[in-house]
Amino acid sequence: MYRSKGKRILDILLAAMGLMTSLPFFVVLPPVLWLHFKANPFFLQVRPGMNGRLFMILKFRTMHVNKHTISWLGRSLRRSSVDELPQFWNVLVGDMSIVGPRPLLPEYLPLYNTEQRLRHATKPGMTGLAQVNGRNQLSWEKKFEYDLHYVDNVSLALDLRIIFATLVKILSFRHTAGEALPFKGNKVC
Repeated sequence: MYRSKGKRILDILLAAMGLMTSLPFFVVLPPVLWLHFKANPFFLQVRPGMNGRLFMILKFRTMHVNKHTISWLGRSLRRSSVDELPQFWNVLVGDMSIVGPRPLLPEYLPLYNTEQRLRHATKPGMTGLAQVNGRNQLSWEKKFEYDLHYVDNVSLALDLRIIFATLVKILSFRHTAGEALPFKGNKVC
């Protein structure tokens, strides 16, 4: 029941709240980013979602268009995860969930083994087990281990724990490393 209707209801409520509370960023950042990057303040990129269906992910721009370098402003947005706020829209329209495996690039799809493809059995998330357990410090295999554990164990309790851990990491600026949710084999403690 939670996987189908309950998770979607939670996503809509949290995405709507997220968009409302982050409204000041949507008012202030676009003109600042437009002036800073001399380009569209939003970054759009195709990503695979549930069942591998492609969708357009939305973020605030953090890189120069032609140079492909991150500016000081872009680094600040990424460090604080503010660049991810537009993804509340992706959640609201149903392409993403608040919690789930992070959507990777489509060019990685051919690299997945049969088991790894199962990460697409649920909607991708703004945050997930891999994000609260090391994010970019994790190996490819460990990220997939966390993603597959999540897919096999989706529940309201697990989602709430991941959301809470994400908020703690963002508010303490430890979201690129730090404490992990206890994880043993196929069970989050």
